[in-house]
Amino acid sequence: MLSLSDKPEGVIMQTEQTVKQALHHLADELPESVTWTDVMEKVRFRQAVECGIQAADRGEFAMPEAVKKAFARWGVDAAG
Repeated sequence: MLSLSDKPEGVIMQTEQTVKQALHHLADELPESVTWTDVMEKVRFRQAVECGIQAADRGEFAMPEAVKKAFARWGVDAAG
């Protein structure tokens, strides 16, 4: 299975190329052993990144205290 850290620098915003072009680019980069699950994971990751960038462009940021509270609910120490 591919990790989400595979080629993160290869994420290209949809505004720079069409979805079809991006899909072709993704297909060219994937190994021959890729599964449909791997493909869907990559697509979901890319979509989440694009949505996050669009939200940031709109100024929709989480304040540090809100992030710390969310982490605390999940049992993660965000103090360090």
